[in-house]
Amino acid sequence: MRFSSKAPYYLLSKRLYSAAELLLGGLLLLIVGSGLPSLMATPMHWTVAYGLYACISVLTLLFWPYGQLGWANRVTMARATFVAIVAGGLVADAFIAARWQWLAVAVIALVLDGLDGWIARRTHSYSSFGARFDMELDALLITLLCVGLLRLEPLGAWVLMIGGMRYLFVAASWPFPWLSRPLFASFRRKAVCVWQVVALLLALTPLSSPLTAHLLALSALLALAYSFGFDVWWLYQKTKQSKTP
Repeated sequence: MRFSSKAPYYLLSKRLYSAAELLLGGLLLLIVGSGLPSLMATPMHWTVAYGLYACISVLTLLFWPYGQLGWANRVTMARATFVAIVAGGLVADAFIAARWQWLAVAVIALVLDGLDGWIARRTHSYSSFGARFDMELDALLITLLCVGLLRLEPLGAWVLMIGGMRYLFVAASWPFPWLSRPLFASFRRKAVCVWQVVALLLALTPLSSPLTAHLLALSALLALAYSFGFDVWWLYQKTKQSKTP
């Protein structure tokens, strides 16, 4: 009985510890953003960046009630600050005037994507939350890059499918629950995810012609469609086999 009466306070202390670490991420956002005056030039840029980071922080507090984030999740939160700056730079097309800076921030977010996984393996701190957190940040970064490319090049709204396909897959799992079943570990899935980001970053550089940007974006979409199609087929086959008497 004594333990249960203290449990709410214990849980609250853990959440406060997590909140303190998330506030440090907000400080990192302030430091990095202040060094990029071309990208974070107006209060609106800061509002979007901090608004996105605040949403990520709230979701983290809701789904991570364990106190310390751990080094892998801390790196992922640091990565979230760079993703937030990418979002802030899209306001009023600020990223066009400072495109190399904007792309550099996105590249750092991509590099940190590999670092948090490496740290999780080295410290044996892998968790389902960390894996999902990492995956959702990937999807968000890809979507933001798609928005930037759409506003930069006249490629058509189909570019948004590169970032939107992940969300369509999640939405499709509501009427078709078998789509939410666990998937096997796949190097192909990881490689396609990395190629999406690399292809979009290359397409966004000033060195790419409209035709090159179009081909790069198309290659990312086709690779993604193949990867999702294979996973859907595999899940369907597993579901059909489980129903077979």
